[in-house]
Amino acid sequence: MALTSAVLAFAVMNGTMFNVAIPDIAEDFNLQPSQVSWVITSFTTLFAIGTLIYGKLADLYSIRTLYTISLLLFSAGSFIGFLSPNFETLIAARALQAMGAAAVPPLSFLVPLRFFPDSKGRLFGFLASTIAFSSGIGPIIGGTVGSLLDWRYIFLLSTASILAIPFFRKWFPAESAKHGKIDYSGALYVGTAVTSLLFAITSTSLTAFLLFAVFLFILIRHSAKTTDPFIDPRMLKIKPYSVTLSVSYLGNVIVYGLIFLLPIMLRDLYDLSMMQIGWVLFPGAIASGLIGRWVGTVIGKRGGRPIVNYGLLLISAGALLISCFAASGPSLIAFGLFLAYLGFPLIQSGSADLVTSHLSERQSGVGMGLFNLMSFLAGAFSSAVFGTVLESGHDSIRLNPLVLTSDATIYSNIFFTFTIIGLVAFAFFHRFYPTPPAKTRPASGKR
Repeated sequence: MALTSAVLAFAVMNGTMFNVAIPDIAEDFNLQPSQVSWVITSFTTLFAIGTLIYGKLADLYSIRTLYTISLLLFSAGSFIGFLSPNFETLIAARALQAMGAAAVPPLSFLVPLRFFPDSKGRLFGFLASTIAFSSGIGPIIGGTVGSLLDWRYIFLLSTASILAIPFFRKWFPAESAKHGKIDYSGALYVGTAVTSLLFAITSTSLTAFLLFAVFLFILIRHSAKTTDPFIDPRMLKIKPYSVTLSVSYLGNVIVYGLIFLLPIMLRDLYDLSMMQIGWVLFPGAIASGLIGRWVGTVIGKRGGRPIVNYGLLLISAGALLISCFAASGPSLIAFGLFLAYLGFPLIQSGSADLVTSHLSERQSGVGMGLFNLMSFLAGAFSSAVFGTVLESGHDSIRLNPLVLTSDATIYSNIFFTFTIIGLVAFAFFHRFYPTPPAKTRPASGKR
């Protein structure tokens, strides 16, 4: 599992390290903001689609083989990015990186389920903590490498992932391919629908949204007529799975919204450098990485349901503190983020445990792929919607009654909205997730 977590950390950090390099890339290639945004957009779009496709492939093919192919693609893309002489080559490199990195989240969460089923709760906690920690430390590493050397060396750092391939080949079992076929038409419809939705969210394009609606309709019709569809509609009718998917989505809207907006707020209100912003994020990232073992132990004893509840309450409390003290200094903001970061691995690991508990072995790969896809859609939705709210500048209404100052009202309102979303998700989960039947103890007595 140490190997799996290390590769997962590389994949997650690769998504956040490049955020700090955007200004330098734009300067080197003389790009406008709308052009340089493709460094992030190209990666995110292909990554989101790929998580679902690799999840489906994992239902049919060996995890060892998929890891080998994905790490070769990721490393090749990283090396091409390091050498890229122009912006077009850079975008191609990021696309190749995404095609490889997309395999890592769904495969990582399938490893405990397939190879360590008795310890899956503990290992889910470990993996979720790795994601939270890597998300927080990525900007620090990217900023440090980019400041001391050059943004190209961030690509070079990612090529080290190729060193993991011999260990995957040695330590992972050679599973035989399972019988079945891939619904390529369904995969095409899913890919087109997801791509359209991501562009509709990030660019507020009506055309992209209509295209999404058309291909979603085609996908639904196709899935109903196909014997073995790419996404089995019956899976979404499993109430515990669909409820957990919805709640996880709402939780990720908050988490990724915090990660996106906090650097902007800290720069805007306190004029912090990228390195200083990274250190504000760092305590929460460290804490989230350290609680993985405890989270896994609780899941092993009590299941994922209470862990999801704790996670939703923690991120809601963290968002509320940031809302109340947005204008009171970075230290109090860091404490609120600390609480929210503690909630992130709880939601991820608890949701993963609940998702896998209600799916058959045949459904587990695409089920986890859809789970990871929803996380990315939550991030795209949150950054697009709340970024637009921030740009609007509307701060005439103060939503949080606990705030007594008018400073930083728009930021306070956004983080208070996150609090409401978290509490709504908590209530929804409590109301609609099926309660397991109580275990009855056999009566004792003399015969």
